[in-house]
Amino acid sequence: MILFFRLVILALIIYLFYLAVKFILDPKRKLESAHEQKKYFFYDQPDNVRKNFLVTYEGVLFEGEKYLGTTDRAFEVVSIFIFPHNPDLLQGLSYEDFMYIENEVKLRYPNAVIDWKSPIKELLEKNRNNKV
Repeated sequence: MILFFRLVILALIIYLFYLAVKFILDPKRKLESAHEQKKYFFYDQPDNVRKNFLVTYEGVLFEGEKYLGTTDRAFEVVSIFIFPHNPDLLQGLSYEDFMYIENEVKLRYPNAVIDWKSPIKELLEKNRNNKV
């Protein structure tokens, strides 16, 4: 009977260790930590088109909606709409910050056309027109 309890305790310790490692390596936890520390983090499941990706940058959380379409060779993500979860936190972000986020998304989805939702869309259009 004592041997049985020792095996149960050992199994419980192994299970708790497994849960701790799983918690530490969880990308959602890393996203939340980066968001709190106002760092950049890109959370995505590239093999699942139905799941939106999340980007945290300078304490602002952005969500990107992926849309599947056809390219010359295959079905891929061809359109992405990005919007902030809380537009009030956009204060202090510049055109270069949004271009950085856009470039990071382009690295992962090179065939996608990226469209920002308002009010970022107006800022980007105004700056792009001034540079031309």
